[in-house]
Amino acid sequence: MSDQTMKMTVSPICTDKTGRKKFAYVTFTDGSKYAEGRIPECKITKNDGFTDEEVAGLHFYMKANLKELKKIAAKNNVFEALKK
Repeated sequence: MSDQTMKMTVSPICTDKTGRKKFAYVTFTDGSKYAEGRIPECKITKNDGFTDEEVAGLHFYMKANLKELKKIAAKNNVFEALKK
C-alpha cells in the first residue's frame, strides 16, 4: 500500500430485499485505489487498483475487526448525517 493514508468508511446497516438479512458496506480508499467489502461476510466485492495481496489484507482486516465494524455500522445513521 502506498505512503498515503488509507481511509475506511462503514455504511449504516442495510437489509436485503426480503428484510431478513442485515449487512453493511465497508469501503477502503488509498489515493486512487478503491475497494468495497461487505460484512458480515467479510468479502471484498469491488476492487479498483489494489493488488491481490492488498485485497487479502483488507479481507483479513474485516474478519479480525468484524465486531467493531458491526458496532460502527449500528451507530451510523444516514438521516443524522444529512442534517449536518
